[in-house]
Amino acid sequence: MTAKPPTADPVEPFFDMVGMAASGDPVMLRNLAATLGSFSVRILVAGLILAVTLWAAKRLGRLAESGVERLNRHHPTDRTLGAFVSGLVKYVVIAIGLIAVLQQLGVQATSVIAVLGAASLAVGLALQGTLSNVAAGVMLLLQRPYRVGDKVELNGRQGVVQGIDLFNTRLLDYDGLTLFLPNGKVFGDMIVNITRAGRRRIELTFGVDYEDDLDLALATLLELANADRRVLSEPKAWARVTALLDSSVSVTLRCWTGPEDWNNTKFDLVKAAKEGLEAKGLSFPYPHQVSMERGEARPSKPVARKAKAQPT
Repeated sequence: MTAKPPTADPVEPFFDMVGMAASGDPVMLRNLAATLGSFSVRILVAGLILAVTLWAAKRLGRLAESGVERLNRHHPTDRTLGAFVSGLVKYVVIAIGLIAVLQQLGVQATSVIAVLGAASLAVGLALQGTLSNVAAGVMLLLQRPYRVGDKVELNGRQGVVQGIDLFNTRLLDYDGLTLFLPNGKVFGDMIVNITRAGRRRIELTFGVDYEDDLDLALATLLELANADRRVLSEPKAWARVTALLDSSVSVTLRCWTGPEDWNNTKFDLVKAAKEGLEAKGLSFPYPHQVSMERGEARPSKPVARKAKAQPT
């Protein structure tokens, strides 16, 4: 079987043809005109492909973003995932369109892809830490362990999530400081979402005297918790005797409230419990310490008697 001859490139060497046509060769002039016509058609088709690509990228990006927002309708303020998916769709469509444009202009796509692959490998080796943050950012955007507006604990710091991108998570802590946490460290550590469950437990322990009425103390704590409108009715408030200490009996109150009311409700219940228990005649014993002082007179040590010599 004879080998098939390679197909000639329809775009002939342009500058050689121009030089020969400039010498007045009528054949070269016709060839130059045909080549320019063919190349003009290629440029026109490539421009049309590029225009359609840009329009399709914009259109598909909007459709992807609107689709994600419909799926994420319960969190309308969090548009991070929709913007990420929209940008990803746009870049993929533009990349495919550029490859088609290069092929239309006679550039081999395989060589372009090989160059881009080598360049990507070099960039990836130089930016390993940054790319790890990008990979973690993609996983965070897909898995959604927290959203914008959630109260979370990341790397031991608590605050409200202000924004998420491919590199960092922006957190506003309770001191008013803006923290930029790398996504690689956030994704590789424990993530505590305080808002996700919609409730948070308060646990308060008080010490009352051994002589006090424990049932009265427990009933008072439950009454105070149920009287606070911020305390949830379900799960119900719970109060029990939890420990017998050296100078007091520990009574513990557990109740639930919303994450946004947790701090104020806890501190208000501490104040209300102190005042309510004291109003019922219950006391808070202080720790007792017993000190012993050595007296000046110490017991005398017994004096050993000398043995009398026995007559021989």
